[in-house]
Amino acid sequence: MKTALALRHLASEDLGQLAPLLNASGYRIRYFEVGVDAFIDLSPLDADLVIVLGGPVAAYDVDAYPWLRTETAWLRARLLEDLPTLGIGLGAQLMAAALHARVYPGSDGKEIGWASLQPGPQLDVLPCLRELVQQQTPVLHWHGDTFDLPQGACHLAASTQYPQQAFAWGRHGLALQFHLEVDVRTVEQWLVGHAHEIAHTRNLCPARLRADAQRHRRQFESASRRFWQAWLDSLRTRTVVPRAGQRRA
Repeated sequence: MKTALALRHLASEDLGQLAPLLNASGYRIRYFEVGVDAFIDLSPLDADLVIVLGGPVAAYDVDAYPWLRTETAWLRARLLEDLPTLGIGLGAQLMAAALHARVYPGSDGKEIGWASLQPGPQLDVLPCLRELVQQQTPVLHWHGDTFDLPQGACHLAASTQYPQQAFAWGRHGLALQFHLEVDVRTVEQWLVGHAHEIAHTRNLCPARLRADAQRHRRQFESASRRFWQAWLDSLRTRTVVPRAGQRRA
């Protein structure tokens, strides 16, 4: 059985609806609790798939959370071997940092809530994401930081507020700033876990986030499940994803 290793930073930000799809695709899931478990006991090369999940800390906040430096170096070692790796939210920012791109606070405020994506210049590299973008599917955004596109990465998607929303790296390296994994049934856990942030973010309230989640639920669940299934299927074929400026092999 294949192994999917999920690096988790916060209990409520788990694999969500991605978990049953991983199981159905023949993966055995293992959670690694970042900040609790030790990276020294974990090889970056062993798992068939690594998924770096979200969290409320900043990728650059290494003085307050020293394990971020270790996690970034661990992730860099895996990416340099071009092994299947997925980063979501904070995970996407850590992938960017691991590839020596700058991660920093966004200048246009926090992006929290449901909104559709815009195409990036290399969106065609990932057809399953192209479908989701073209259908203008609302997805959950929840971040205050952003990042520069790593050198050699393919820019897949943007939003009206921030240009960096998704990039591809090498073979099956994928970073998503938005949360396509979220299970809408558990959105209340997000509202509770991030209650302080919601209360201190202008023009944001739990009632609106809750209502929007239910309003977009059907379209989001249908589109996101198609995306995840297509992406997981692509890992079987190991089709080469060209880096920016390179021709498809």
